Amino acid sequence: MAETPKGQQTRAKLLEAAEAEFSEHGLAGARVDRIAERSGVNKQRIYAYFGNKEALFAAVMAKVYAHMSEAVPIPTTEEGLRSYVGEVFDYHRRSDLVRLLAWEGLHYRDKAIPDEKEREAYYVHKTAALSLALGVDDPTAAARVLIALIGIASWPFIVPQQRRLMLGPDGDTESGWALLRASVVAHGHSIIDNVLQGSV
Repeated sequence: MAETPKGQQTRAKLLEAAEAEFSEHGLAGARVDRIAERSGVNKQRIYAYFGNKEALFAAVMAKVYAHMSEAVPIPTTEEGLRSYVGEVFDYHRRSDLVRLLAWEGLHYRDKAIPDEKEREAYYVHKTAALSLALGVDDPTAAARVLIALIGIASWPFIVPQQRRLMLGPDGDTESGWALLRASVVAHGHSIIDNVLQGSV
């Protein structure tokens, strides 16, 4: 049976509130009572829509991944690939995705996540597109490149304390952010050039 517009609105409110709660407290520290209070929705509706807190977290992750895929699609050309690192950096500066991923990693570690197959399919799609942009036939090699590019673009947001301690107060100014972005993009281009030249 199709969900009603009111049901869709309720689900959207719950997901928005849950995203904020999980981003601040992680899966273990998040509280269903606070999610209900943030959303203005009865706590019982959370269980009715999602079943349990882990399933709600998985729904939040699916939502933020869908948003990133739309905002920063994986490139299929060299030109697009060269823009990609900066776009990922910009996205993470305004998004909670890396915080959610960090919490997810701390919670599940090497254990399977609830939506393992869906997430795996997402990365298979990304590495296939990246293989096309790089002109490489080995999807595992493309995956290693993707990990490197995402890593340098997201690390300043995963460990903001490290960025603050290393760069000092000037690092949090617009000019400081611009310099960091330029450095990240330049290193991303070096990785891409090495691959295109057959050095990696």
